Amino acid sequence: MAEPISAKQQSILDFMREFIDEKDYPPSIRDIQRGCDISSTSVVDYNLKRLEEKGFIRRDREVSRAIELLEAGGRRARTVRVPVLGKIAAGLPIPTPPETLTPDQYDDFVEVTDGQTRGKANVFALRVEGESMVDALINDGDIVLLEPVNSFDDGEMVAVWLKDQDETTLKKLYREGERVRLQPMNAQMDAFYTAAENVEVHGRVLGAIRQW
Repeated sequence: MAEPISAKQQSILDFMREFIDEKDYPPSIRDIQRGCDISSTSVVDYNLKRLEEKGFIRRDREVSRAIELLEAGGRRARTVRVPVLGKIAAGLPIPTPPETLTPDQYDDFVEVTDGQTRGKANVFALRVEGESMVDALINDGDIVLLEPVNSFDDGEMVAVWLKDQDETTLKKLYREGERVRLQPMNAQMDAFYTAAENVEVHGRVLGAIRQW
């Protein structure tokens, strides 16, 4: 049986689960302080240390936001190897994953929890080049996890091939009549439009692994 935790520690765990479910990345100490109405970051840090000692979380103090929730009783959540197939950058084709991915066949891969893949099959990863999605907390050099798809719902973040431009891009897509709006998540960049038939969707973003 897991060691009992305090009401404050339970509140922190509940907040972390909700935060990760919503944003696909863990909260910072200040996020926890604000979200749980805790008096100071030192109090948050103290309770995170207790949760780690009791086997509810794992922390990497060398990496910002690196807090991993563990299963009840301190069992580590199952990890999954996801192959990194290449980069998503203008002028480069998006690598198309085979029907069945075998991560051991690839030299470059990331290990994530099965929660990060949301139980999806054949998940693959791409390294991001550029800053068009910084307001979605996806920066140059980060890794995005994708589910192979060839269609999209409005507002989804997807990896697409623009046939006429012979370019790839990572954007949120919206149908607007016979055209598609490609919306960057960067306040300094404007949306642009293209014909629906010019868009070839290769993957839906499930989450991101930050490299900063």
